[in-house]
Amino acid sequence: MTRRQVTTLDQLLRVSNDPSQPLLTYYDMSSGERVELSTTTTANWVAKTSNFLVDDLDAEPGTRIRIGLPSHWLTIVWILSAWNVGACLVDSAADIGLSGPDLAADEPHRVAASLRPFGGRFVDPPQGFLDLGVEVPGHGDHFESFDPPEPTTAALDLDGTHSSHADVLQAATPDDRRLVATAGTVPRDAMLLVNACLGGGSLVIVTSATPEEIARVAAQEGGNIHDPIHYTRRG
Repeated sequence: MTRRQVTTLDQLLRVSNDPSQPLLTYYDMSSGERVELSTTTTANWVAKTSNFLVDDLDAEPGTRIRIGLPSHWLTIVWILSAWNVGACLVDSAADIGLSGPDLAADEPHRVAASLRPFGGRFVDPPQGFLDLGVEVPGHGDHFESFDPPEPTTAALDLDGTHSSHADVLQAATPDDRRLVATAGTVPRDAMLLVNACLGGGSLVIVTSATPEEIARVAAQEGGNIHDPIHYTRRG
Protein backbone atom coordinates (compact mmCIF):
# COMPACT_ATOMS: atom_id res chain seq x y z
CA MET A 1 0.00 0.00 0.00
CA THR A 2 1.40 3.40 -0.95
CA ARG A 3 0.78 6.61 0.91
CA ARG A 4 -1.57 7.82 -1.82
CA GLN A 5 -3.73 4.74 -1.32
CA VAL A 6 -4.41 5.51 2.36
CA THR A 7 -8.10 6.38 2.51
CA THR A 8 -8.84 5.71 6.19
CA LEU A 9 -6.79 6.20 9.33
CA ASP A 10 -6.77 2.51 10.28
CA GLN A 11 -4.38 2.03 7.35
CA LEU A 12 -1.62 4.29 8.71
CA LEU A 13 0.56 1.51 10.09
CA ARG A 14 0.53 -0.33 6.78
CA VAL A 15 2.51 2.25 4.80
CA SER A 16 5.84 1.87 6.57
CA ASN A 17 8.72 0.95 4.25
CA ASP A 18 10.46 -0.80 7.15
CA PRO A 19 8.16 -1.87 10.02
CA SER A 20 11.18 -2.77 12.15
CA GLN A 21 12.30 0.87 12.37
CA PRO A 22 11.21 3.13 15.26
CA LEU A 23 7.82 4.75 14.82
CA LEU A 24 7.45 6.13 18.33
CA THR A 25 9.99 6.99 21.02
CA TYR A 26 8.91 8.25 24.43
CA TYR A 27 11.06 9.98 27.05
CA ASP A 28 10.01 10.87 30.59
CA MET A 29 12.89 12.95 31.86
CA SER A 30 11.58 12.97 35.44
CA SER A 31 11.84 9.17 35.77
CA GLY A 32 14.44 8.37 33.14
CA GLU A 33 11.98 6.14 31.25
CA ARG A 34 12.61 5.64 27.55
CA VAL A 35 10.33 3.50 25.39
CA GLU A 36 11.00 2.87 21.71
CA LEU A 37 8.31 1.20 19.61
CA SER A 38 8.80 0.03 16.05
CA THR A 39 5.87 0.06 13.65
CA THR A 40 5.53 -3.68 14.26
CA THR A 41 5.46 -3.29 18.04
CA THR A 42 3.07 -0.35 17.82
CA ALA A 43 0.77 -2.44 15.61
CA ASN A 44 0.87 -5.20 18.21
CA TRP A 45 -0.24 -2.82 20.96
CA VAL A 46 -2.91 -1.34 18.68
CA ALA A 47 -4.27 -4.80 17.85
CA LYS A 48 -4.48 -5.76 21.53
CA THR A 49 -6.16 -2.46 22.42
CA SER A 50 -8.57 -2.71 19.48
CA ASN A 51 -9.60 -6.21 20.53
CA PHE A 52 -10.11 -4.96 24.09
CA LEU A 53 -12.28 -2.08 22.86
CA VAL A 54 -14.46 -4.34 20.73
CA ASP A 55 -14.62 -7.47 22.89
CA ASP A 56 -14.89 -5.89 26.34
CA LEU A 57 -16.31 -2.39 25.73
CA ASP A 58 -18.50 -3.03 22.65
CA ALA A 59 -16.77 -0.33 20.62
CA GLU A 60 -17.93 0.05 17.03
CA PRO A 61 -17.99 2.73 14.32
CA GLY A 62 -19.43 5.85 15.90
CA THR A 63 -18.38 5.02 19.47
CA ARG A 64 -17.05 8.13 21.19
CA ILE A 65 -13.75 7.83 23.09
CA ARG A 66 -12.20 10.51 25.29
CA ILE A 67 -8.46 10.18 25.95
CA GLY A 68 -7.62 11.94 29.20
CA LEU A 69 -3.88 11.31 29.10
CA PRO A 70 -0.94 13.64 28.61
CA SER A 71 1.35 13.17 25.61
CA HIS A 72 2.54 9.61 26.10
CA TRP A 73 3.20 6.52 24.01
CA LEU A 74 -0.09 5.06 25.26
CA THR A 75 -1.89 8.17 24.00
CA ILE A 76 -0.62 7.40 20.50
CA VAL A 77 -1.61 3.74 20.80
CA TRP A 78 -5.13 4.72 21.84
CA ILE A 79 -5.48 7.27 19.04
CA LEU A 80 -4.60 4.58 16.52
CA SER A 81 -6.80 2.00 18.23
CA ALA A 82 -9.84 4.28 18.24
CA TRP A 83 -9.47 4.87 14.51
CA ASN A 84 -8.81 1.17 13.97
CA VAL A 85 -12.27 0.27 15.30
CA GLY A 86 -13.99 3.25 13.67
CA ALA A 87 -14.42 5.17 16.92
CA CYS A 88 -14.27 8.95 17.17
CA LEU A 89 -11.90 10.85 19.47
CA VAL A 90 -13.90 13.39 21.47
CA ASP A 91 -13.60 15.74 24.40
CA SER A 92 -17.19 15.48 25.64
CA ALA A 93 -20.23 13.18 25.67
CA ALA A 94 -18.03 10.09 25.40
CA ASP A 95 -18.99 6.44 25.72
CA ILE A 96 -15.51 5.40 26.85
CA GLY A 97 -13.16 7.48 28.98
CA LEU A 98 -9.45 6.77 29.36
CA SER A 99 -7.90 8.34 32.44
CA GLY A 100 -4.41 8.54 33.84
CA PRO A 101 -3.57 7.78 37.48
CA ASP A 102 -5.69 10.75 38.59
CA LEU A 103 -8.78 8.58 37.82
CA ALA A 104 -10.65 11.52 36.30
CA ALA A 105 -13.49 10.12 34.19
CA ASP A 106 -17.27 9.75 34.48
CA GLU A 107 -18.09 7.97 31.20
CA PRO A 108 -20.20 4.77 31.16
CA HIS A 109 -17.02 2.78 30.46
CA ARG A 110 -13.97 3.93 32.40
CA VAL A 111 -10.41 2.72 31.80
CA ALA A 112 -7.33 3.93 33.67
CA ALA A 113 -3.65 3.84 32.76
CA SER A 114 -1.13 3.90 35.59
CA LEU A 115 1.49 5.44 33.24
CA ARG A 116 4.04 3.21 34.94
CA PRO A 117 6.86 1.94 32.70
CA PHE A 118 5.97 -0.53 29.94
CA GLY A 119 2.22 -0.04 30.46
CA GLY A 120 2.34 -1.66 33.89
CA ARG A 121 -0.71 -2.17 36.06
CA PHE A 122 -1.66 -0.12 39.10
CA VAL A 123 -0.12 -1.19 42.40
CA ASP A 124 -3.63 -1.05 43.88
CA PRO A 125 -6.68 -1.70 41.67
CA PRO A 126 -8.24 1.61 40.53
CA GLN A 127 -11.73 1.65 42.06
CA GLY A 128 -14.47 2.08 39.46
CA PHE A 129 -12.07 1.68 36.52
CA LEU A 130 -10.72 -1.11 34.37
CA ASP A 131 -6.94 -1.25 34.71
CA LEU A 132 -5.45 -0.94 31.23
CA GLY A 133 -2.31 -2.75 32.39
CA VAL A 134 -4.42 -5.75 33.43
CA GLU A 135 -7.03 -5.83 30.67
CA VAL A 136 -5.17 -5.10 27.43
CA PRO A 137 -2.07 -7.39 27.43
CA GLY A 138 -4.09 -10.60 27.36
CA HIS A 139 -5.90 -9.76 24.14
CA GLY A 140 -4.89 -11.05 20.72
CA ASP A 141 -1.97 -9.70 18.73
CA HIS A 142 -4.04 -9.48 15.55
CA PHE A 143 -7.23 -7.54 14.94
CA GLU A 144 -9.68 -8.14 12.13
CA SER A 145 -12.49 -5.64 11.74
CA PHE A 146 -15.82 -6.86 10.46
CA ASP A 147 -17.03 -3.25 10.15
CA PRO A 148 -13.99 -1.17 9.16
CA PRO A 149 -14.18 2.63 9.02
CA GLU A 150 -14.92 4.43 5.78
CA PRO A 151 -13.55 7.79 4.58
CA THR A 152 -16.71 9.48 5.86
CA THR A 153 -16.50 7.88 9.33
CA ALA A 154 -16.06 10.44 12.13
CA ALA A 155 -12.47 10.55 13.40
CA LEU A 156 -12.27 13.69 15.57
CA ASP A 157 -14.80 15.76 17.49
CA LEU A 158 -12.48 18.02 19.49
CA ASP A 159 -12.57 21.70 20.40
CA GLY A 160 -15.79 22.09 18.44
CA THR A 161 -14.22 20.77 15.22
CA HIS A 162 -15.63 17.69 13.51
CA SER A 163 -13.39 15.74 11.11
CA SER A 164 -13.86 12.51 9.19
CA HIS A 165 -11.06 10.13 8.26
CA ALA A 166 -10.91 11.81 4.84
CA ASP A 167 -10.78 15.27 6.43
CA VAL A 168 -7.83 14.34 8.65
CA LEU A 169 -5.91 12.80 5.75
CA GLN A 170 -6.60 15.83 3.56
CA ALA A 171 -5.30 18.16 6.28
CA ALA A 172 -2.10 16.14 6.77
CA THR A 173 1.29 17.49 5.72
CA PRO A 174 3.41 14.34 5.39
CA ASP A 175 7.12 14.61 6.02
CA ASP A 176 9.93 12.59 7.58
CA ARG A 177 10.39 14.74 10.66
CA ARG A 178 10.98 13.33 14.08
CA LEU A 179 8.53 15.45 16.02
CA VAL A 180 9.25 16.25 19.64
CA ALA A 181 6.04 16.90 21.56
CA THR A 182 6.00 18.53 24.99
CA ALA A 183 2.80 19.19 26.91
CA GLY A 184 0.78 18.27 23.85
CA THR A 185 -2.94 17.84 23.31
CA VAL A 186 -4.78 14.94 21.70
CA PRO A 187 -5.67 16.84 18.49
CA ARG A 188 -2.09 18.03 18.05
CA ASP A 189 -0.57 14.64 18.83
CA ALA A 190 -3.02 13.00 16.43
CA MET A 191 -1.95 15.23 13.53
CA LEU A 192 1.76 14.87 14.32
CA LEU A 193 1.26 11.11 14.27
CA VAL A 194 -0.56 11.19 10.91
CA ASN A 195 2.12 13.41 9.40
CA ALA A 196 4.91 11.13 10.64
CA CYS A 197 3.24 7.91 9.42
CA LEU A 198 2.44 9.30 5.98
CA GLY A 199 5.91 10.81 5.65
CA GLY A 200 7.76 7.67 6.60
CA GLY A 201 9.12 9.33 9.73
CA SER A 202 8.72 8.83 13.43
CA LEU A 203 7.42 10.65 16.48
CA VAL A 204 9.46 11.43 19.58
CA ILE A 205 7.57 12.48 22.71
CA VAL A 206 9.48 14.14 25.53
CA THR A 207 7.85 14.96 28.87
CA SER A 208 8.98 16.72 32.05
CA ALA A 209 11.94 18.16 30.17
CA THR A 210 13.91 21.39 30.34
CA PRO A 211 14.95 23.10 27.09
CA GLU A 212 18.46 21.74 27.65
CA GLU A 213 17.11 18.20 28.00
CA ILE A 214 15.05 18.56 24.84
CA ALA A 215 18.18 19.72 23.02
CA ARG A 216 20.06 16.69 24.32
CA VAL A 217 17.33 14.32 23.16
CA ALA A 218 17.31 16.00 19.76
CA ALA A 219 21.05 15.44 19.44
CA GLN A 220 20.68 11.79 20.50
CA GLU A 221 17.89 11.22 17.99
CA GLY A 222 19.80 12.82 15.14
CA GLY A 223 17.95 16.07 14.62
CA ASN A 224 18.29 19.83 14.79
CA ILE A 225 15.79 21.86 16.79
CA HIS A 226 14.10 24.60 14.83
CA ASP A 227 11.28 25.42 17.23
CA PRO A 228 10.13 24.35 20.72
CA ILE A 229 7.76 21.68 19.46
CA HIS A 230 9.52 19.74 16.77
CA TYR A 231 12.77 19.33 14.96
CA THR A 232 13.75 17.96 11.58
CA ARG A 233 15.49 14.65 11.22
CA ARG A 234 18.73 14.76 9.23
CA GLY A 235 20.08 11.53 7.76
